Amino acid sequence: MKTNIGLNDEARLEVGSMLNLLLADEYVLYVTTRDYHWNVTGPEFPSLHKQFEGQYEQIAQWIDDVAERARAIGAGARGNLADLVKAARLSADPGIDLPAEHMLSELLALHEELIVQLRADSEACTERFKDAGTADFLTGLMEQHEKAAWMLRAQLETEEEEASQYQSLSTQPSKL
Repeated sequence: MKTNIGLNDEARLEVGSMLNLLLADEYVLYVTTRDYHWNVTGPEFPSLHKQFEGQYEQIAQWIDDVAERARAIGAGARGNLADLVKAARLSADPGIDLPAEHMLSELLALHEELIVQLRADSEACTERFKDAGTADFLTGLMEQHEKAAWMLRAQLETEEEEASQYQSLSTQPSKL
């Protein structure tokens, strides 16, 4: 059945392709977060293990939302793992033997890359494709990624401050 939602077929297909690229990138973020959940070690293991679980559960919902948006505009939603891997623009270091702080940095970088892409895609939906619905959807998703990035950035800043304080304490002469 023909999709008649006020977008021409070319715009719908272009936006559908855009959403499928986003779907692939979100999947990379999901799998990476899950990998880090399984492989995190060290003194912060309990809190990071739980944090990563909450994050990948949220990302799973975002993935579903992106796929459903693609379907809502009459495009297909890429769901085959091999297709997703081929289409993905993002990548991250594997979690085995990766320090926890590096995991946090990798996740922050992935969120920030997605934010930049979402901003560009939202603008293209508004200006080039005249698809206000998808532009609004992408803006909302971008805001969620911005919040996740902010939380990771704040966490990394706290860890850097603690390391700096420890460093300054260890270089001070002993008063004994």
